[in-house]
Amino acid sequence: MRIAQSSVHLTYCTNIHKGESWGETFDAIRRNVPPIQERVSSDAPFGIGLRLSAAAATELSSGSALDEFKTYLAAQNAYVFTINGFPYGDFHGVRVKENVYSPDWSDPDRLNYTNTLADILCALLPDGMEGSISTVPGSFAPWAEGRIDEIRDTIIDHVAHLVAIKEKSGKRITLALEPEPCCMLETIDEAVAFFNDEIYSGRAIARLSERTALTSDQSAKALRDHVGLCYDVCHAAIEFEDPAQSIAKLRENGIAIYKLQLSSALRFGAVDHDTANLLAPFNEPTYLHQVVGRRGGRLSKWLDLKSALDDLDNEIGSEWRVHFHVPVFLDTMGAFGTTQAFLRDILALHREQKISDHLEVETYTWDVLPEQYRGEPMPEAISRELNWVLEQLAT
Repeated sequence: MRIAQSSVHLTYCTNIHKGESWGETFDAIRRNVPPIQERVSSDAPFGIGLRLSAAAATELSSGSALDEFKTYLAAQNAYVFTINGFPYGDFHGVRVKENVYSPDWSDPDRLNYTNTLADILCALLPDGMEGSISTVPGSFAPWAEGRIDEIRDTIIDHVAHLVAIKEKSGKRITLALEPEPCCMLETIDEAVAFFNDEIYSGRAIARLSERTALTSDQSAKALRDHVGLCYDVCHAAIEFEDPAQSIAKLRENGIAIYKLQLSSALRFGAVDHDTANLLAPFNEPTYLHQVVGRRGGRLSKWLDLKSALDDLDNEIGSEWRVHFHVPVFLDTMGAFGTTQAFLRDILALHREQKISDHLEVETYTWDVLPEQYRGEPMPEAISRELNWVLEQLAT
């Protein structure tokens, strides 16, 4: 939905719903969007943050499916302004873990998939509105060595596709790389270095000019106009980023935040010997749950929760933050806390000076959240999250 008297749109990401085919995705939208819309935006147009697997994207772009979806959106008084293009394949009910980063941006399959998403978004995007696609942060860190040139070049090739879309339709669509723990781009400092050294480099400008009719100066501008960051608040909090300093650093370097994902993580102020029992229900087999611990000025990192728990005896007293998205309206969860305070700080900064036009709540772990923290049906919980964000923005 559009936030009153602003260019900002707020939604939730439909990756919370099970669905890998387009039929399953569409069924989930038809079941869940109407009750959420009724609780949150009433008669106002409701924005949808669409998640499409590669299979669903292919199906939606074929035959009459796209026209049928556009008819549904018009009848529902809804619109699509952003797509989550991070998970390429299955995202629910199977082991996802590090597979969520595959294919990475060195692989043509990632390019073809994201080009298809851009074409779909162009067809769905209302006139006069900009669209965004969030994506993997280049690669999973263990895979990145030796792939940086390919990753940069493939991203630039996608920008050429976005330039062509804009020239043909007048619609601007942006690619938003999403830093995440244990990835090629993990911290804001790493993202800034990559953008300055690679995405905005002379080599990138030359490649874009070769693939378009743009001059070097026009290519340099197009890169900044079409590639930026998806700032996931959960991920930044896990990395112990400073909210104000991280946003300021991106602004100072001219790196746009094309999507702001609103999410919270688990937080332990000081782990102890009871922490293992408390965290056991969150040690589930579907998603990676990276852990970052801090003691004094030292950070320790683990790829998954099990590895962190194996080191628990050496970490007593450390603060831990765990990559497990939890409902944003919770500041505590029984015996432990969340990083909601970090999210409130980001939203306060956004009130003072807009961070992004696209705000998306993303609590995709609902199905694996321990039962005791799922006290209400999913549509009610999502509505509660969106209304909590609206309250924060109005404060």
